[in-house]
Amino acid sequence: MKKRILWLRYLFIFLVFASASVAYAQEITVTGKVKDAADGSSIPGATVVVKNTTTGAVTDIDGKYTIKVQSGAILVFSYVGYQTQEVPVAGHQVIDISLEASVTSLNELVVIGYGTVKKQDATGSVSAVDRKDFNQGAISTPQQLLIGKVAGVQITTIGGAPGSDAVIRISGGASLKASNDPLIVIDGIPIDNDATSGARSTFGMINPDEIETYTVLKDASATAIYGFRASNGVIMITTKKGKAGTGGTNKFMH
Repeated sequence: MKKRILWLRYLFIFLVFASASVAYAQEITVTGKVKDAADGSSIPGATVVVKNTTTGAVTDIDGKYTIKVQSGAILVFSYVGYQTQEVPVAGHQVIDISLEASVTSLNELVVIGYGTVKKQDATGSVSAVDRKDFNQGAISTPQQLLIGKVAGVQITTIGGAPGSDAVIRISGGASLKASNDPLIVIDGIPIDNDATSGARSTFGMINPDEIETYTVLKDASATAIYGFRASNGVIMITTKKGKAGTGGTNKFMH
């Protein structure tokens, strides 16, 4: 009799553990929304992954997600610039998450623009030439202002006629089929290197007296800003602009 009772007790314990294992392994559908903890706005494109697996989902434009998981799984929520969170499912079918901004990641990221960065802070190969460093004399084309002023930049004038075009090469670009001309950017606007009708070159149409500074980008990081067109380097031109406090009376007026 005692053996039978003991056997029934073991059977009961086994059934309890078996039912718990089945419940733990039961697959459920979990839905929810991922929000910014600072302002409560939805975060589209956030990643929801079952820990230690390749099963995952991405939040939609409203920050909502749907994923099928085991009831005992752990969900990992992550998004660029935010702290990753791990949340046990524990049988819950709705899990809303608020992600905190990652201050450390934001402090590590520094975004600069070549047009405004200080020369001593620039990490790429950048050369700046302003008005006081320009070539002096009878200057008829904008290219002549820059000849011999920047290392690695070769400027060869084609012909001797006033306004003649020039060949510009930065750091020895030497493609056999593609263009080796650098990208010309005037006041932040990239221009086409092909000459317009009635002109020798687009670059040559600029009045040298209107140029304030040249900035030459010689390394591959320029392609991060302007794409493949900057593969041969970039020449950024800033033209003269009016400045507050420098106005005066017209000398022809009395």
